Amino acid sequence: MAGYLTTHVLDTAQGHPAHGMAITLWRVAGEARDLLAEAVTNADGRTDAPIMPEDAFRIGSYELVFQAGDYFRAQGFRDDPLFLERIPIRFGMNEAVHYHVPLLLSPFGYSTYRGS
Repeated sequence: MAGYLTTHVLDTAQGHPAHGMAITLWRVAGEARDLLAEAVTNADGRTDAPIMPEDAFRIGSYELVFQAGDYFRAQGFRDDPLFLERIPIRFGMNEAVHYHVPLLLSPFGYSTYRGS
């Protein structure tokens, strides 16, 4: 089995998937970051394909960056500045399996976990 990475964003304040959120995936090595992928969530709050497909999978350290500020402004929030602008989540993948990193989001907080 080859590894791959998926993500999912749920807007817990409004009770629905976060449609239209931009996400970037970075490989992290010390202080260096290399951009690997860019995606936007669909109507289900997911990317249309794995953000890291099987053919690109490598064991290592990574960072997903969720553009929460742009999403909240598109939802009509006008706070300036917004409490959450960008949400970086750094994590490691140490075996070739399916990793799923969901984001549960509101304008004033978030949580994540290693999903399945």
